[in-house]
Amino acid sequence: MIYYIRNRMTEEQTTQETTQLLKYTLSPEQEKKEILRQYRALLRSLRPKLKKGDRELVRTAFEIAVEAHKTMRRKSGEPYILHPLAVAMICVEEIGLGVRSTICALLHDTVEDTDVTLEEIQAEFGVEIAKIVDGLTKISNVIDTNTSQQAENFKKILLTLTDDPRVILIKLADRLHNMRTLDSMKKEKQLKISSETVWVYAPLAHRMGLYTIKTELEDLSMKYLETDAYKEIAKRLSETKRERTRYINEFIRPLKEKLEATGFNFEIYGRPKSIHSIWNKIKKKAVTFDEVYDLFAIRIILDAPPEKEKEQCWKVYSMITDEYNPSPERLRDWLSNPKSNGYEALHTTVMGPQGKWVEVQIRTKRMNEIAERGLAAHYKYKEGSSDEDRFDKWFGQIREVLAQEDTDSVNFLNDFKTSFLAEEIYVYTPKGEVKMLPKGSTALDFAFAVHSEVGSHCIGAKVHHKLVPISHKLRSGDQIEIITSNKQKPTEDWLSIVVTAKAKAKIKDSLKEEKRKIAEDGKYILQRKLDGMGASYSQFNIDELMGFYKLSSQLDLFYMIATKAIDLKELKDFNILGDKLEHPRPKQIIVDIPETQRQYSKKDSELIIFGESSDKIMYSLAKCCNPIPGDAVFGFVSTGKGLIIHRTNCPNAAQLMANYGHRVVKTKWAKNKEISFLTGLKIIGVDDVGVVNKITNIISGELKINIAALTIEGGEGLFEGTIKVFVHDKEELDELVDRLRALPGLKVDRFDTDASG
Repeated sequence: MIYYIRNRMTEEQTTQETTQLLKYTLSPEQEKKEILRQYRALLRSLRPKLKKGDRELVRTAFEIAVEAHKTMRRKSGEPYILHPLAVAMICVEEIGLGVRSTICALLHDTVEDTDVTLEEIQAEFGVEIAKIVDGLTKISNVIDTNTSQQAENFKKILLTLTDDPRVILIKLADRLHNMRTLDSMKKEKQLKISSETVWVYAPLAHRMGLYTIKTELEDLSMKYLETDAYKEIAKRLSETKRERTRYINEFIRPLKEKLEATGFNFEIYGRPKSIHSIWNKIKKKAVTFDEVYDLFAIRIILDAPPEKEKEQCWKVYSMITDEYNPSPERLRDWLSNPKSNGYEALHTTVMGPQGKWVEVQIRTKRMNEIAERGLAAHYKYKEGSSDEDRFDKWFGQIREVLAQEDTDSVNFLNDFKTSFLAEEIYVYTPKGEVKMLPKGSTALDFAFAVHSEVGSHCIGAKVHHKLVPISHKLRSGDQIEIITSNKQKPTEDWLSIVVTAKAKAKIKDSLKEEKRKIAEDGKYILQRKLDGMGASYSQFNIDELMGFYKLSSQLDLFYMIATKAIDLKELKDFNILGDKLEHPRPKQIIVDIPETQRQYSKKDSELIIFGESSDKIMYSLAKCCNPIPGDAVFGFVSTGKGLIIHRTNCPNAAQLMANYGHRVVKTKWAKNKEISFLTGLKIIGVDDVGVVNKITNIISGELKINIAALTIEGGEGLFEGTIKVFVHDKEELDELVDRLRALPGLKVDRFDTDASG
């Protein structure tokens, strides 16, 4: 009766539940029958690929594995042999591998865990199979908490991959089955295995083109690493399934009619996005489940001859966009230029019924098999083709890098990871606990992920024992130690450092609390000021002030008054008559420009700086654009800071002129060769002998310009760098730029020496 139960299990039940059923229900005799049943199922799947003598080889491998593992059981209690059988079945059914890979899958744990030797396997099955089993044995413990060891192990994986990609494919099948049966492991083991999986194996599955397996590995890892989020999304998907199905049918109906009328041989269906990818969107776009528009994708699979694949895919695209309006920036053409892992398809996003965006994927049967089964299917279709295989190119690049024996393992690993589609990173605490963060996260994000208090008091961090600032961007595999101080507290600029929702929320909460305390003083100051003017302290007048100062909340208004960012002296020209007027409107503020500035304005209609009597004017040069004499500039009257000089093409110019036009003063330069100004140049050129000497000779020798700083970095035949120089005016700078550009192969551009201000 147990087989009836097994065949009727729901999709939601895990393989682990199945194995527990075996553990508690089957007698030794029944276990033997179950092992034989799974072995026969494996042979049935292999049947189309079996050649003469293959069945006997598979049988021998099965018998060796059964004998080697006969006393072994998995944590769930099931006979261990069921694991290699399951791995072999994944290799055949889900990856599309053949007889030799099946034999290797059956034997993959024998050398590591039993008395079977590599020599015995070679004697029985030959060098090829022995080599793959050896590769699988070498990478059995791929991750280590020691980062450099971790990197070394990763290099071993890549070495075996370049020798024979089947090593990785079988290892992925092994990992997939382990993840499917992870429930029986201890919590700490679940976290370790899950973090390894999402850190190395899911990206490898992606690189091999195994999208289905990559997705399942990510979902299963999330189940253990982010249990609450996983359960919540799974529950919401289940609850919205009927509504989703109804919408998919409505969307598909007109497309189906068009395709049938044209005579295409096709399949069309909707498929739900993975829990992991939905969670990614929720995090990345800071939206709720209900706001994620693409919970599913429509897939159209055409049965087209090779020579007409592209043509038919584009015809179908045309039909879809005739029916539904496309989003132009969401077109992905992987027909003309397939991904490096062989993936080919057309993706578009269109506006469907009820104003919902829907992703549509167009492929042929061949493309779909490559997308589902990756590398194995890719090689199958490659046979007889003269095209240089993209995987072969990729392997060649890896071999090249690995051939450099002095390659630093950690740097190599980090560089290699950038070739994967990694939307998250996995990092470790000093005790080896894993933390999952979005790509681009900083040390400060990590601090808040550890604990809100740790984040709030963070002053720096150590990554692999090296001191880094709180803004340091983290990479997968980093081990981080946070440094704290009780005197530290969050500041406004922290919000531009962090990317995680948790960190942003905690920083905002902390800032609001601090702001509220300070704002109380501002509220009291405003009350007194309004009373003194005979105006009422009313919500109407507060709203008027908020509108005038372009502020979104009264908290901001009170805070800026308290911190003197707003000068209430301006209120004398802001005629507030309390609630007596129905629609009182503020008058234009007349800024109290210092006497010297007003005199110049009347006399010359523009302010002359660095001319006669310039010492009477309090001014400063804007840090955001670092103007120098000769630049087109304007003056901006700032409360408390006097006049600030900006370039007219300053990034902040448009905003200042639009919002505070009454504070802008026309300004021009007067010649003054006694004052020098710091400015910067960015240089890029061909890395030639003596090029730096030529550059410095022009600056210091010929033009007698002082160099404040010079940074040059070279690599791969090119160099780039920055030069900070002191010049008297733009004319001098322009001459310098022209002289440098006259050097062969040199590109020179001005940059702002301090864009942070």
